[in-house]
Amino acid sequence: MTDRLRDVYVVDAVRTPIGKHGGALSGVRPDDLAAGVLGALVSRTPDLDPARIDDVHFGNANGAGEENRDVARMAVLLAGLPVTVPGVTVNRLCGSGMEAVIQAARAIAVGDASVAVAGGVESMSRAPWVVPKPDRAFPATHQEMHSTTLGWRMVNPAMPKEWTVTLGEGAELVADRYGIDRAAQDAFALESHRKAARAWEAGLYDAEVVAVDGVDLPRDECIRDTTSAGALAALRPVFRTDGTVTAGNSSPLNDGAAALLLTDEAGLRATGREPLARIAASAVTGIEPQYFGAGPVEAVHRALKKAGRRLDEVTALELNEAFAAQALACLGQWPGLDPDVVNPRGGAIAVGHPLGASGARITGAVAHQLAAAGTGTAVASLCIGVGQGLALVLER
Repeated sequence: MTDRLRDVYVVDAVRTPIGKHGGALSGVRPDDLAAGVLGALVSRTPDLDPARIDDVHFGNANGAGEENRDVARMAVLLAGLPVTVPGVTVNRLCGSGMEAVIQAARAIAVGDASVAVAGGVESMSRAPWVVPKPDRAFPATHQEMHSTTLGWRMVNPAMPKEWTVTLGEGAELVADRYGIDRAAQDAFALESHRKAARAWEAGLYDAEVVAVDGVDLPRDECIRDTTSAGALAALRPVFRTDGTVTAGNSSPLNDGAAALLLTDEAGLRATGREPLARIAASAVTGIEPQYFGAGPVEAVHRALKKAGRRLDEVTALELNEAFAAQALACLGQWPGLDPDVVNPRGGAIAVGHPLGASGARITGAVAHQLAAAGTGTAVASLCIGVGQGLALVLER
């Protein structure tokens, strides 16, 4: 322990292109995706001896398939790092990748580590089916199989039914509560695709996206360059017959991984690099589970207050777009925020939302945006199923 908290720097951040469900990355195991970004991250800082990495933190929301047995440690071994480098896997559902960043940064801040890697991974394509153990031995009846791809399964009957609605129904409830209509959701989704397509065309993702070995995926797979307001309006609601939430204004199911290199001052000198950004503050909050989409609202307020900053000082904000309805609900509760700084390179509706990786992806995204700008205050935030919000403030 130290007498004071150490500054924590984001030295570098990488991610895979995001694959669609059943798409280009569906043949790649999640532990291999994690190992790929970990290896790529380390290789980009050749002055750093990998043995100096004190710990590797990875987020993962599923943990029921090939990413079991602590995917962070598996990634260390598969990436060929020294066996002396440990690894820990954390789960805060959609916030898992950011939670990994926060926990790694906290270890550095208190002096428990000098150099750490934090990231996240998810393969929703390869999420397995699971079968609960029967109540008695040798059952003669059929057993129910559950998909672990997304959402509730094997729900505890003690949970109130209003808490365990589907994620899409939760988005409908948020749309109802905050008065967000279908047209606004579709317009937001269309802009997400347009911004993402422009960013890729302009090379704005070149600094952070690394290839996946053996896979031909030149950019994020779910971006729809040719979609239109008319095409989005023609889609039927998914969760209510008279609803507003569609496949077009929701994030898709995805595969991908992301990783960040974090250090203190001594670790930074060992890298021989200029940092992208400094981590200033974080916050986590809880909310009624069915209104999980509004979780980021208070988390962002608290994180900015800890950092001594205001919304009108934010120069870049990555808000994970689980649904257009929830993103718009959050934005409507942040008066003073410049809408032009929000998801300037597209959000999860277009880029994708591989659950355990998304928090690391958007944290790396704002770090790179700060480095490109040369100065500023950035925020990354996500809503989280079962009713939580998570936010992180970075500065340069």
